[in-house]
Amino acid sequence: MLATIERMEILDSADELSQWILNSDVAENYRKSLYKLRNNDVTQKKIQLFTRMKERYEEVQRFGRYHPDYKTVMKEIRERKREMDMDDNVAEFRRAENELQDLLDKVSLIIGHSVSKNVKVPSGNPFFSGSSCGGGCGSGGSCGCSA
Repeated sequence: MLATIERMEILDSADELSQWILNSDVAENYRKSLYKLRNNDVTQKKIQLFTRMKERYEEVQRFGRYHPDYKTVMKEIRERKREMDMDDNVAEFRRAENELQDLLDKVSLIIGHSVSKNVKVPSGNPFFSGSSCGGGCGSGGSCGCSA
């Protein structure tokens, strides 16, 4: 591949765009909420308890209802998940994560559609797609589109 001036300009524009995204309020909010999530002992304890319970859950799932601890593990996993989800730092992080993902989806859609309206952009969000596949073409063909 030869490096042409046009390609170099595209690469420079891509670098500039990535810097805009990295310096955006949305990305800053994401970094702050991630820092809070990682550095709060209470939140980390809830995440660790859920992770340990999830391992037990996966073990029980291998045997299903026939496992002797099925009911207790199923009840406990829901309680731990709810406890973790209701934590303010976890909720704030998830909101920030979704906002950042929405920003990246919108940018991807703009770039893809600037090339052609027929370009399928995998976004995971069906509201950002103008194609028949709902934006989920990154799922390995399970979206059922006629690509």
